[in-house]
Amino acid sequence: MRIPRILTLTLVLFGLLLQRPQPARAAGEDDRVAKLERAVESLSFELDQVRKAVDDVFWFQRLGDVAEVDKVTYVGPPNPRGEETYGIANERHPFKVHQYVFVPKGLDRARRHPLIVLPHGGVHGDFGTYHVHIVREMVARGWVVIAPEYRGSTGYGRGFYEAIDYGGLEVDDVVAGRDWAVETLPFVDGKRVAIVGWSHGGMIALLAVFDHPEKFAAAYAGVPVSDLLTRLGYLTEEYKGYFSAAHHIGKSPYEAVDEYRRRSPVFHAEKLRTPLLVHATTNDRDVNVVEVEGLIRALKAAGKKFESKIYQDAPGGHSFNRIDTPYARESREEIYRFLERYLGR
Repeated sequence: MRIPRILTLTLVLFGLLLQRPQPARAAGEDDRVAKLERAVESLSFELDQVRKAVDDVFWFQRLGDVAEVDKVTYVGPPNPRGEETYGIANERHPFKVHQYVFVPKGLDRARRHPLIVLPHGGVHGDFGTYHVHIVREMVARGWVVIAPEYRGSTGYGRGFYEAIDYGGLEVDDVVAGRDWAVETLPFVDGKRVAIVGWSHGGMIALLAVFDHPEKFAAAYAGVPVSDLLTRLGYLTEEYKGYFSAAHHIGKSPYEAVDEYRRRSPVFHAEKLRTPLLVHATTNDRDVNVVEVEGLIRALKAAGKKFESKIYQDAPGGHSFNRIDTPYARESREEIYRFLERYLGR
């Protein structure tokens, strides 16, 4: 892919230029530097959109033998930070969300089948083709799979990126994706829907079933972000900046404890009504096991029935059961057996 490589090289060169020590600037030079910085940032968003377009092609190529692949657009709640345009108020503009749809080839569409909602992980992440093997395993069981690219995901431009609402409206986007599938796909059984997520996606899975237990028959949360207050205490300033950015929460945990608490599953454990399986590993360098241990204690204290397993230094750390190893496949089989108890095939 020559074009993305050229764009990447351009970004690197611009970055090096901006980082070089600069002599005193002549009049007007600050404006030129600011324009250059904005151009680099704009180019970065364009590069993300190119990469996403390439990734979309790969989805069709790599799963076309076992699934009918589609990508649709639906709506979630309006962006509260959106600008009023032409005098039309923001609340009249539901936010447009993109979603991958994977339907097993040869599916008997005269019957209704289970649905898996699969939100991706990562702050400003996206549903990349590193999920291919997982989707392939799910459709092989006769499950329809949807993957919402909720607000804040990368690959859809600056406006979409800056609409991020971690642990807030992004969860509503994912639930709206579930509702779209149940309402639009006549072969989906609305009573047999599960949500499956890892890391940030695991956090979304937890918050979705806490707030909408009637919409999900089961949930899996792998290495889930569980406590933002704890998390931002052990991660870097750069990571904290995603949350305190003006286009996001706009305040640090110090300034807005209640806001971060609201977005943390550990503080909502008493709301669990859905069969739940939680996995973590002691050598996770992204979501430290201390977060998941806190979630498990909170669920137990609330008297909730659920299943959990903390692996001891599982090979692969944070990605231990998403990679392509026998160990990972064995762990995923445990997940699928759990889901089959509540979904069937």
